[in-house]
Amino acid sequence: MTSSSSLPIIIAGAGPVGLVLALRLGHWGIPCVVLESDADINRDLRASTFHPPTLDMLDEYGITPGLIAQGLVAPTWQVRMHATGEFAQFDLSVLQGETAHPYRLQCEQWRLSELLMAQIARDLPHVQVLMGHPLVSFSQAEGHVDVTYRTPHGEQVVVRGAFLVGADGGRSQVRKQLDLSFDGHTFPETTILATTHFPFHDHLPDLAYINYCWSEQGTFSLLRLKHLWRVSLYPDEGQSMEEAVGLPAVREKLQRIAPGAQDHPVLEVRPYRIHQRVVQRYVVGRVVLVGDAAHLNSPSGGMGMNGGIHDAFNLSEKLRDIGQGGSIDALQRYERQRRPIAIAHVLEQSGRNRARMQERDMVKRRAALVELQRKADDPVLHKAHLLNTSMITGLREAAAID
Repeated sequence: MTSSSSLPIIIAGAGPVGLVLALRLGHWGIPCVVLESDADINRDLRASTFHPPTLDMLDEYGITPGLIAQGLVAPTWQVRMHATGEFAQFDLSVLQGETAHPYRLQCEQWRLSELLMAQIARDLPHVQVLMGHPLVSFSQAEGHVDVTYRTPHGEQVVVRGAFLVGADGGRSQVRKQLDLSFDGHTFPETTILATTHFPFHDHLPDLAYINYCWSEQGTFSLLRLKHLWRVSLYPDEGQSMEEAVGLPAVREKLQRIAPGAQDHPVLEVRPYRIHQRVVQRYVVGRVVLVGDAAHLNSPSGGMGMNGGIHDAFNLSEKLRDIGQGGSIDALQRYERQRRPIAIAHVLEQSGRNRARMQERDMVKRRAALVELQRKADDPVLHKAHLLNTSMITGLREAAAID
């Protein structure tokens, strides 16, 4: 009989989280099979913010310099009152000494996936990534998990692994087949994400690379990448979603941000709903959930992908220790360390970010801006706020949990 220590780790999902997990395990000599339903890396509009500790983690494998070369280093971020140009600005340079990367990096998540895939293909022959091979089903037994996947030709193949990790996103098939409740809610608004080459920085004074903005019509955000701007918009009151995602409506909203300027060329438009959910259990026997399969949150603050990568780093250590003869109970420690942090730091912080920016009452907006300016002007509060919003505090709290 094959021992579980000689079996591969099977990972469902070849997004950034699944590939980071495979890369790290592969560098320790642990064989992995990664199953991905898409035939190619998904280049849809998704996450684009990398926080300091995530850059620190990826730097261990030489990934961070490649991201920096393709991205934009953002030393500051702002919350702005669009009508007046007032803002509260947070400067991540105050985190020097706490991180080797005291800034946010603006870079599309698919670029990380490409870098991970390239290193896996070049350096880790015992990590197998099967694109276009979706997971179909799985079953557990003592010491192993049997996973059925489908090939591009429609054949069904069974592979035996020591563990199965569901890194297959918010619609995770692994989570659904475990029949776990995904507690939380879906917010009423729909976000419309658009990209444009329009140079907002030439028209809005003192604009940072990352800006969360209150306007008379509602709210929007402006996030600059190396070659374009990403803008998060919302439908006008009474506007249908079909109308709101149309190019005329999107261009009109962009024109409001920089009125009287030249045309705003729209490159891509993607609507999406915002969820705030966490699965009731991260671990069921030899099946483990990470990233969006385990927790979904508002994208405000850029914590979703980063939190998933932090899950992968934490889980990889537990899987390595088990493979070296440690107890499978280490998986319960992974859940104890990551699930409460997802609730207290990822979901709650991103939820607070969303609630603040969705506020419509001008008096409350003004009070929120004044409070943020107070934090930004106080060195102690400034640093504490950035340690929290950059996810450093959450990681330190997780590490302290036994």
